[in-house]
Amino acid sequence: MFDIVMSVIVLAAVALVAGAVALLRRGNRKQGMLMLLLAGVMVANVAIWLIPTASGDTLADAAASSGD
Repeated sequence: MFDIVMSVIVLAAVALVAGAVALLRRGNRKQGMLMLLLAGVMVANVAIWLIPTASGDTLADAAASSGD
């Protein structure tokens, strides 16, 4: 289930970037920049969960092994 959620978040971030580019081309700067900011936050959140730590484990691995 976790993999599906991460995939949906990445796809939503890609859609936000595409929408932001469309808004920026139309001249709607404020909403376009906010959409880019949200996409950046979403990608950073996915990176936090999936980038390995110094020990080689990810936060996703640690959450899975905790016995949720």
